[in-house]
Amino acid sequence: MNPRLRTILFDLGRILQALSGMMFLSVAVPIVWGEYYTIPSLLISGGLALGLGIVICEWIGEAGEPGKLHGMMIAASGWFFVALLGSLPFVLIAWTVRLDPSWLAVPTDADTATLAAFRAPLNGVFESMSGFTGTGLTMTVHENELPRTLQWWRSFTEWVGGVGVIVLTTAILSRPGSGSLTLYESEARSEKIHPSIVSTVRTIWWIFVLFTFVSIALLWLAGMPIWDAINHAMTGLATGGFSVTDNSIGTYQNAVIEFALIPVMILGSIAFPVHYLILQGDLRNLYRDLQTRWVFIFFGVGSTVLTVLLYHTGPYQTLFQSFRSGLFQFVSAASCTGFQTAAIGQTWAPITQLTMTFGMFVGAAAGSTVGGIKLIRLLTLGKGTAYRIMSVFYPASAVRRFEIDGRTLSDVELSREFEEAAIITLLWLVFLVIGLVGLLLLVPQRFTLGNVIFEIASAQGNVGISTGITGPTMSTAAKVLLMFNMWIGRLEIIPVLVLLRSILLRGDRP
Repeated sequence: MNPRLRTILFDLGRILQALSGMMFLSVAVPIVWGEYYTIPSLLISGGLALGLGIVICEWIGEAGEPGKLHGMMIAASGWFFVALLGSLPFVLIAWTVRLDPSWLAVPTDADTATLAAFRAPLNGVFESMSGFTGTGLTMTVHENELPRTLQWWRSFTEWVGGVGVIVLTTAILSRPGSGSLTLYESEARSEKIHPSIVSTVRTIWWIFVLFTFVSIALLWLAGMPIWDAINHAMTGLATGGFSVTDNSIGTYQNAVIEFALIPVMILGSIAFPVHYLILQGDLRNLYRDLQTRWVFIFFGVGSTVLTVLLYHTGPYQTLFQSFRSGLFQFVSAASCTGFQTAAIGQTWAPITQLTMTFGMFVGAAAGSTVGGIKLIRLLTLGKGTAYRIMSVFYPASAVRRFEIDGRTLSDVELSREFEEAAIITLLWLVFLVIGLVGLLLLVPQRFTLGNVIFEIASAQGNVGISTGITGPTMSTAAKVLLMFNMWIGRLEIIPVLVLLRSILLRGDRP
């Protein structure tokens, strides 16, 4: 067997074993809520993932350490197969309720139209891909009609996906040597908290768990029921956006809950190394760290602009209502969370939708749980462009320094970082346009160009706010298109392109 393929399959097997652990842990939910009829579906799903993972690892035996190319292919294929197998609980539970075996005592009110949508396997894969990528676009119509088990599974996929499937695998099944670092970097991460990458990912998880409990307590104190608080804390901190209610956060019609969610979404928008330093007592990083400083600036300016636009375009009658909605929706969009309190596609003017689209395009800090191109890339492009233009006014012998984020870069380092930021941004825009054209051809004519731009940016930015386009009645092609944009958006495009190129060339060429 090709050594490259051995390395990829070995780590793919380990990822599937980690996925099975998620499914087995989730059995606790139906036990607590008395939904015993869902337990066989979770056990079968976990057994299939575990069995497949073990068989692959045993078949491969030993594999070499992954290089950069391997890491990208492992990340892309790993996320694809996790989404594929992660759909099993949706599909199996839907069919369990439909077949209604007498020995499982399925409640008569469990067979709802919302759950029935998951009898179509593609809808289950869509929901799973949306969950693990932290997007939040959904095939459900009435989320409150889903069994608690599936409500939990949706939230759990986003919670794990927010930090990263490979980060979870590395924390549980650490790889010796430099292999863990390669896999960590393949998931669009670069910052390390400790010299050891295994210690880094375990610290990330400890921080994430701590903040999850803090977020649950905050939302519960704000008036959210405890089950809702658990799920919304998980999906809000992971900047995912799945909800357990029909109209997302708009269901509560409660300003206190909306304002309580703002710091939860902001926590998910700040890089984990900064969180670690702040927890160590170094509060100066709230304003000294470039990305963190710009998170607050970007969220503040964007919310202000959106508030003014909402007030003048008329969907709200008072300035406070405009501020309340503008603040919540822009932070939700720019943090790539996807919670909603407004019918954006039906009541908002095109200019307000485009303002939200820009927030989804940029995102927040690299090294956090958000999507988009990331603030550091936008800052690098802006400052790097100004640096290049200003160089015209200096003599060739002049010695200049380029400083960004507390680092002084040489011309070679600047060129490398500038090119990386430019390439990712260009690819992001190219695939956004491709997705836009494709979706325009696939959606009903009642949706405007602004609606379609918003929807495709929401999918590729892993945001999840919808103008009403996404739903179980979409065409198969439209669902596949949005899933592809979610997949490439989560991995920042290049790993998926590397995987597809290798498949098309059958791995025979470099």
